[in-house]
Amino acid sequence: MFDTLIALMQEQLGPLGPLIAMGVLGVSLIVLTLALMPAQRRDPLDRLRAEADSRAAGQTAQGQSMRRDKTSRHSKKLEKYAAFLEPTDEKEMSDARLKMVQAGYYSKTAVRDLAAVQFILSVVFLLAGIALAFLVVDPDQESPVMMAVTILGPTLLGYYGPRMWVENRRSARQEEIVMGFPDALDMLLICVEAGQSLDQSIQRVGKEIHRGYPALGEELETVSHEIRAGKDRADVLRDMGKRCGVRDIDSFVTVMIQSATFGTSIGDALRVFADDMRDKRVMRAEEKANVLPTKLTLGTMLFTVPPLLIILIGPSVVGISTVLGGSFGGG
Repeated sequence: MFDTLIALMQEQLGPLGPLIAMGVLGVSLIVLTLALMPAQRRDPLDRLRAEADSRAAGQTAQGQSMRRDKTSRHSKKLEKYAAFLEPTDEKEMSDARLKMVQAGYYSKTAVRDLAAVQFILSVVFLLAGIALAFLVVDPDQESPVMMAVTILGPTLLGYYGPRMWVENRRSARQEEIVMGFPDALDMLLICVEAGQSLDQSIQRVGKEIHRGYPALGEELETVSHEIRAGKDRADVLRDMGKRCGVRDIDSFVTVMIQSATFGTSIGDALRVFADDMRDKRVMRAEEKANVLPTKLTLGTMLFTVPPLLIILIGPSVVGISTVLGGSFGGG
């Protein structure tokens, strides 16, 4: 039965009939799923749970919501597809939101928007791959495997491309925070020793360092806004450590909380911690400098040794071939 069906599809659609049928079936299932999703009734318990999560997230992100949490029109349109686009597991949803926040996307619908972009790009690239496979490439000259790669390659690129973009943005943002944090600590120490409180110092450093390191400046300004809004300083600092996802920030948060708990001098704690951060930055620079010769070895072997061998041995090889060719010709 299965062989008869395949033979019938090949007879009607050509050698790639089964592949065409699979593509049409996949697109049809996607369209049918999108058509049926808005009609699904949402569980009341899920709605209450989502409202509780939204209130908790609003209290946690009260500082950044003053300037960055804006719900656009397309986000409202995606609300009815939330069950299809967002993870259903609470832990998975929390991890996805944390990754988006660490990448600099603070909107409550960031996870949903990312899933929507992945879905749209995968469908668009799937159609583009099908068009490329059947309009540009000759099916009679290409094997079914190459045709499948031509169709599925763009689809995978459209699906994983946005996720790779978020990961690269997250890594770049964390690298920026790591690079600017020692300077921020020095400025924070100067402000504290000048007589300002820790809250005033954080606010001033956030404004000053925003020009050179925007990501770190945004985080410090968020901390300042949340503290002025009435949240506990320890909770605000812990939230900052989660948003940044950097080990140095976590260490700074621990030092500040312990200093406030045990009543020690914040200036002394900042001075010691700032010295450690400067030493760590020097060690990072030395580590990169020590790795550089190893990375240059391959380039040296490829682009320096062959020309040197040609220059040194080339004339001798030419002379030997000339002498041997003349001797054999004369014999």
